[in-house]
Amino acid sequence: MSTNMELITSVTVGSGGAASVTLPATGTIPQTYTDLKIVYSGRTSRADGEADSVNVSFNGSTSNFSGKILYGSGSSVSSGNTTRWFGSENSGGSTSNTFASVEAYIPNYTSSNYKSVSVDAVTENNATGAYAYLGAILWSNTSAITSITLTPESGNFVAYSTFYLYGISNVTSTTKATGGIVSSDGTYNYHMFPFSGTFTPTTAISADVLCIAGGGAGGYSRGGGGGAGGLVYLTSQSLTAQGYTVTVGGGGAATTTDVKNNGSNSQFGSLTAAVGGGGGASMTSSANGNNGGSGGGATSGGSVGTATSGQGSNGGSGSGTADSYGGGGGGGFSAAGGAGSGTKGGNGGDGTNTYSSWANATQTGADNGYYAGGGVGGTNNVVAPATAGLGGGGSQIADFGVAGKANTGGGGGSGMNSTRAAYGGAGGSGLVIIRYAI
Repeated sequence: MSTNMELITSVTVGSGGAASVTLPATGTIPQTYTDLKIVYSGRTSRADGEADSVNVSFNGSTSNFSGKILYGSGSSVSSGNTTRWFGSENSGGSTSNTFASVEAYIPNYTSSNYKSVSVDAVTENNATGAYAYLGAILWSNTSAITSITLTPESGNFVAYSTFYLYGISNVTSTTKATGGIVSSDGTYNYHMFPFSGTFTPTTAISADVLCIAGGGAGGYSRGGGGGAGGLVYLTSQSLTAQGYTVTVGGGGAATTTDVKNNGSNSQFGSLTAAVGGGGGASMTSSANGNNGGSGGGATSGGSVGTATSGQGSNGGSGSGTADSYGGGGGGGFSAAGGAGSGTKGGNGGDGTNTYSSWANATQTGADNGYYAGGGVGGTNNVVAPATAGLGGGGSQIADFGVAGKANTGGGGGSGMNSTRAAYGGAGGSGLVIIRYAI
């Protein structure tokens, strides 16, 4: 019987560091493998010279862990009890730019039995103080493991710490490519990219591609709703055994000024790119909604943002006189944003659930499998907020616009103007999924 190991997901810590790392970064671990393996190279910002232990949680739980650890420096050895120990990292006391290496093995992660884990780690240091570790922990829980979070005991993970999660099975793999987070519905394999990466077929294949750009931010201070990111779907793309660059666009940044922030394009190789969703208009001098995949909503006297043909819908129009009433909603893939009316902002345009089978297989989307919903227009504080577009569109809470949901391309919501500090919510990041028949 053959054994197959596939990369499920990888995370590289950026320049700002990270208080914790969750695998996968979005969605859940596919339940189609027998065992899991984690390999990571890490360093933390702990400054007191000690190696920094890393703790694990499964499915967000920190309870019901127990374990043992054995460690030595080459001249001495010690042992002790532990609970959630999942490796030890280089820190401020280690030689600069050196990283510890850790491997962990989790057998039978989908079973209804308690879950055992074996861990080995070594700190790498250009000195005599490096340590090697062996540990075993038990999670006394019958739930299948669907997510894994690693958290340093003291510092944060520093930039360039890298984490890889692999699935191991004792059957022949049906996958014909690498890259992204892999899942299957029994008919198709799906490679879902919540972040940029590379998709590499191992043989010539015919694939379908769903590409969603980042959504636009909502306008600040009772402005227009952010438009959804553009959505493009291509069928029967002939792909060869080479690497294809996948770019996942970010959502437009939240703002407390008249600046209207678009989302960013998503792209798969050179085949297609979905344009970024238009940012919603602010209330004052920038009343127009931005154009985009779906257009941003306008405020009083402004023009709605228009959509890119075939990729989305127009934003909604504003209402009333400047600085007095709500803005329009952002456009979604399936519907234009609603117009503002009196003191109430326009509803966000709905996205689409045409690809709900993709959403179910990859555990993405929002609102029962919708993508690319528009954000709400800003609403006066005396009435209830408008309704966000299905598919991750942002709503409004008090003064503030709510961000579009990550990896849906949802537009950000706008707020109200009881304070000029009220910000428009950020747009939701985009998503790229490639599928092919098993």
